[in-house]
Amino acid sequence: MRIRVKLFATLREGRFDATERELPPGATVDDLLAQLGIESGQATLRLLNGRHAELNSELHDDDVLALFPPIGGG
Repeated sequence: MRIRVKLFATLREGRFDATERELPPGATVDDLLAQLGIESGQATLRLLNGRHAELNSELHDDDVLALFPPIGGG
């Protein structure tokens, strides 16, 4: 299945802004993070088709996953 991945802020450094990845059926958000070499703690905000996604959320063909690093502020 083909998944579109968008990286934001510091997750883009040395990587990409957006790309498509091929994954086997039944793959999860965590599986995709491992494929990208991103630790789960580096992508704390995960939006799957515009909705919050857990690490164990199953991905489906044509999904769009947006990944954001931890956000801090004062």
